[in-house]
Amino acid sequence: MKKTVSQMNLSPRHQNILELARQSGFLSTDELTKRFKVTSQTIRRDINELCDRGLLRRYHGGAGLASSVENVEYSTRKVLLHEEKIRIAQMVAREIPDNVSLFINIGTTTEEVAKALGEHRNLRLITNNLNVAALLCNNTNFEVIVAGGVVRHDRGVIGESTIDFIRQFKVDYGIIGISGIDLDGTLLDFDYREVRVAQEIIANARQVFLVTDHSKFNRNPMVRVCPIAEIDALFTDRQPPDEIQGVLEEAKVRLYVAESTG
Repeated sequence: MKKTVSQMNLSPRHQNILELARQSGFLSTDELTKRFKVTSQTIRRDINELCDRGLLRRYHGGAGLASSVENVEYSTRKVLLHEEKIRIAQMVAREIPDNVSLFINIGTTTEEVAKALGEHRNLRLITNNLNVAALLCNNTNFEVIVAGGVVRHDRGVIGESTIDFIRQFKVDYGIIGISGIDLDGTLLDFDYREVRVAQEIIANARQVFLVTDHSKFNRNPMVRVCPIAEIDALFTDRQPPDEIQGVLEEAKVRLYVAESTG
């Protein structure tokens, strides 16, 4: 019987395989067998599991990065690099004061930020993420405002009415997630409707915090959001590649890294 995503966290070897795929784009079965000193059958099982979860795509003789036009399923994204997302979220929460207004958009990392804000006081939050609204609506210290629109399967709200709603506000902080950051600093995502909402959040927040784990570096979804220079701070769990760090420094974007202490 196939395990569910919640039953099957990534092993260290699976994480290493994904990291190698992000670096080279394609991995041959022979190459992986030699690198990890395991049998070809073991590597094929690894590849099959990662492909079944939408993290890799099978090719003749090996595997490569998953599609640039379709995101990983929400259930998989929710458990992938979960501890790293918690560290990122806690770091973001320390930079958000009480008595402010925020946008929080779609994403599993932004949902962790919402959880990490639980002890704050007198926050007014506007979100197009129903998961965020559900997490925070019972907190008597918060006022939660939900954008209307089309509800996706991951409970993200998108569409023209969502964009019109966001345009009504000017808030202190915009907290956004992303699906990929190209080496030239371009922020990228999969759904052009989600991107248009993110663009309005960026335009209508006094400070924009981008929250993303290291797996998004040099990942290339097809829809352009904006240059990374349009955000104020990047919160992540590892140092970005040198190319992205150079763009951040040139644009004077603050970098916060929640590295593991273990």
